[in-house]
Amino acid sequence: MGVVDNLEALLAKGTDNALLRFGLANEYLKLGHYEQAIGHLRKALAHDPKYSAAWKRLGNALTDTGRMDEAIAAYENGIRAAEEKGDVQAAKEMRVFLKRLKKR
Repeated sequence: MGVVDNLEALLAKGTDNALLRFGLANEYLKLGHYEQAIGHLRKALAHDPKYSAAWKRLGNALTDTGRMDEAIAAYENGIRAAEEKGDVQAAKEMRVFLKRLKKR
């Protein structure tokens, strides 16, 4: 059984939290399954709206799928969340991604 299968099995057994959803999203991104990844990232953020790493990955995934307006919104929300948590590095990275997107 692969990593995705193991994580999906945990989800099927009733385990559902931000970390599990983030892990699933990362595995789906590795496989190029962007829509599944985006869905799991959105659910991770429903569990924890201040999960700055999930906001960053969501912005990246949306950018990779050409959904620029949604990516901009994700980065903006992520920057706010990161700043509220004091996650300076994540906020800085998302500002760089946001600046690049807005230049396009």
